[in-house]
Amino acid sequence: MAATFRESMDWLHTWAGLVIGLLLFAVFWTGTLCVFDREIDRWMNPSTRLVYSGEPIAIDSLREEASRLAPHAAPWAIVMPTPRDPALWIGYRGRGGFERTLFDPLTLKTVAPAESWAGTRFFFPFHHTLHIRIWNLGTWLTGLAGIVMMALCISGVIIHRKIFTDFFTLRRSRQPQRMLLDLHNTAGTLGVIFYFVMAFSGVTILASVYYPSGVWVAFDGGRSGYVQETYDVFSRPLLNQPGPPLGSLEAMVATARDAWGGLNPGLVRVFHHGDMNSYVEVRPSIEAEVAMRTDPFFFDAATGEILYRTYIRETTQVQQFLTGLHFAQFRHWTLRWAYFALGLLGCVLIVTGFLFWVESRRKAHVAAGRRGVGFVEGLAVGGTGGMVLATLAFFVANRLLPSGATLMGGMRYELEIWIFFAVWVLSFAHGWTRRTAAWTDQCWLAAALCVLAVVLNGATTGDHILRAWAAGKLAVAGMDLVLLAGGFAAAVTAWRLQRRRQGASATQLRHHLEGQSS
Repeated sequence: MAATFRESMDWLHTWAGLVIGLLLFAVFWTGTLCVFDREIDRWMNPSTRLVYSGEPIAIDSLREEASRLAPHAAPWAIVMPTPRDPALWIGYRGRGGFERTLFDPLTLKTVAPAESWAGTRFFFPFHHTLHIRIWNLGTWLTGLAGIVMMALCISGVIIHRKIFTDFFTLRRSRQPQRMLLDLHNTAGTLGVIFYFVMAFSGVTILASVYYPSGVWVAFDGGRSGYVQETYDVFSRPLLNQPGPPLGSLEAMVATARDAWGGLNPGLVRVFHHGDMNSYVEVRPSIEAEVAMRTDPFFFDAATGEILYRTYIRETTQVQQFLTGLHFAQFRHWTLRWAYFALGLLGCVLIVTGFLFWVESRRKAHVAAGRRGVGFVEGLAVGGTGGMVLATLAFFVANRLLPSGATLMGGMRYELEIWIFFAVWVLSFAHGWTRRTAAWTDQCWLAAALCVLAVVLNGATTGDHILRAWAAGKLAVAGMDLVLLAGGFAAAVTAWRLQRRRQGASATQLRHHLEGQSS
């Protein structure tokens, strides 16, 4: 009975991983990049390469600028800077939708707008929506990936009876599948808790999307009622009557900061500006702790009187903790690097799973005249190595495209995205045409693109590694160092794969000659 159950888990583990593996890799890879999404933003948008260490900001001097930018009575917000995201910005609803204007937090002078979607506007939405908005299809697909990952973690533990023994085993055998299996087991054992927690928290965060009937049944007004009751949101209506001038935002921030025990604000938002019923929301920063807190103060815009303070109920605090645990926006660099390393390990887990399936079935499929191995290998090359190449091409395109570049009506940020998807699609074609050699080709190309991105960054901005480090632009220098480390790893992998292929070819030729001589 136990053997039958384990066999069923083995079947589930194999085929769930094979069918959903490419989607899982895309989600894991972009999620890993999002650990440093704001650092990627600064690397790809040189105008935001500011240095800020927490100095006080005179936000009252921005009131007139915000009033000028935002339409009358339209809400606008000041998003406060942090050391990770040092640009202060005013966001508002303009004619073209949501718009923002960036400022240097120390001089309060405007800086050039960001021309790339970079990490927070490209990789982060890709991670949870795949940029497929229609019918929330992308969100449903990533939810499916999360559920499958949890199933793979559980089934993987069940089918590996010697999981702790295998953890210390790496058989460097001539049979590739043995080493691949050991790498797969080691990567799975090291990160199984992390993978499960990330998958579980990711699905939980979007539970109201996956289970909308509960929201509609339990809350009056459906989703709006859910948000109102769960997050204790305050509002008051627009009266369409001219009101007194806006009071001191700094005084309101100081009141909220004292109540939060010294915690800095993350956002100051003004509703119905210029109206008699105008009010101000002050939200806390999300950097200080794991939970992404949303317990703001609401003030009367003219008098600064406290209108309401949100108190989050215990169940919502659990949700906020899981959200913060998943998004990792808290200020803890050791944990951030641990997230990044475990994310990369998850990518290795998925790649080795694909490779093990291919190598363990290659001879049998060739002998039987089946094409399944070739098809899956092309998918694996394009879906894993191709995703990495597309990301590196995205970085290189960012440094090559001139400011303000357009093509066929596409803005500069759109051209970068087009290049990303074009390289990704081409990598699938390359995987199906080159088969086993494709892995080596793409590793060499990845190594070259890593080095090229670093060289182009220094050439186009002047912020080479030493200069960026000396100027305190650690995000820029760190990005370059990670690219160089990735390029080195890709080059070593390509060299080893090439040696293995050459050795295998020599062995086949020797066996062929021996057969002819006998």
